[in-house]
Amino acid sequence: MKPTLKPARPFFSSGPCSKRPGWTLNALEGALVGRSHRAKIAKGRIEEVIDRSKAILDLPEGYVCGIVPASDTGAVEMAMWSLLGARGVDMLAWESFGSAWVTDVVKQLKLDNARQLTADYGELPDFTEVDFDNDVVFTYNGTTSGVKVPNLDWIPDNRAGLTICDATSAVFAMDIDYSKTDVLTWSWQKVMGGEGAHGMLVLSPRAIERLESYTPAWPLPKIFRLTKGGKLIDGIFSGATINTISMLCVEDAVDGLRWAESLGGLPALIKRSQENLKVIADWADARDWIDFLAVDPATRSNTSICLKITADWYQALPAAEQAGKAKQLVSLLENEGVAYDFGSYRDAPPGIRIWGGATVDSADIKALLPWLDWAFETIQK
Repeated sequence: MKPTLKPARPFFSSGPCSKRPGWTLNALEGALVGRSHRAKIAKGRIEEVIDRSKAILDLPEGYVCGIVPASDTGAVEMAMWSLLGARGVDMLAWESFGSAWVTDVVKQLKLDNARQLTADYGELPDFTEVDFDNDVVFTYNGTTSGVKVPNLDWIPDNRAGLTICDATSAVFAMDIDYSKTDVLTWSWQKVMGGEGAHGMLVLSPRAIERLESYTPAWPLPKIFRLTKGGKLIDGIFSGATINTISMLCVEDAVDGLRWAESLGGLPALIKRSQENLKVIADWADARDWIDFLAVDPATRSNTSICLKITADWYQALPAAEQAGKAKQLVSLLENEGVAYDFGSYRDAPPGIRIWGGATVDSADIKALLPWLDWAFETIQK
């Protein structure tokens, strides 16, 4: 039978993600709109985003954190264009965004000393093959595959190269050993449910040393430049952004960070996200028609939770019809106002992707699951 109880907040998109519980436009009332982002009070609010982020994540001593243009994409590109080329690079990819970074390094930067270590959707590359004499670029959580690295124990402390980690759907939701990363990036619109267009960039002392001792062979656009006169531009990491920043988005980011602190900080955020994963795992384990895209349970993402339809009748369909059925399932629930934006990513295998980050209430996921059962029965007819 068609369920009657609907999620109170039917927002399950993997980016931009659900706002925090209780969020309204009133949260932006204190935004410093109409003020220069260089004014003392506005710069102070920007610094608040940086300082609260560093405090919640408990970044290691000597690491710097700054706000950069163009979301997580801009932060990753800035890091690659500014740092790569000094030595060989190992590019790790097991889903869409990791593959995009491979394309940029091979086809745009045209590095001839780049190695590609890849895996299919649902799996991870063999980390024992990584050469840490090279720089290493990888995603912490495969947003489009639902496959995360279970830990960073495979990265040695005495590595010669830098590790550049795209952690946009992992930061604030997973227990990351930041000492294993030399560059860390994320965006506001993922785990914290902030607004788009702004990225966060964290650099270790080793990454700073590379920036100050190495000049890439290619020209760098202004928005990618992290040094001036051979020295790190400190202002980027203390509230003086490279270009104009949205003070509305800043206010929203501050609101999310204050909410995180009110819960108990990072442990509370991780706990909420892991509870969401458990709700879905318990449900999926009790059904024979659906399963996680991640092959190894230890690599299941607790944020971008990707599932595939495994029913025999579905698997017997041609690929195009499988995709059509998966889209039909998603459309059924969107039309009912039950859940929005939870279809699999366009480049990923057809299925569903439910955002389980800390801003999503487990009660809403519990309300969603009976609707998924109903929708699956409906697409069989």
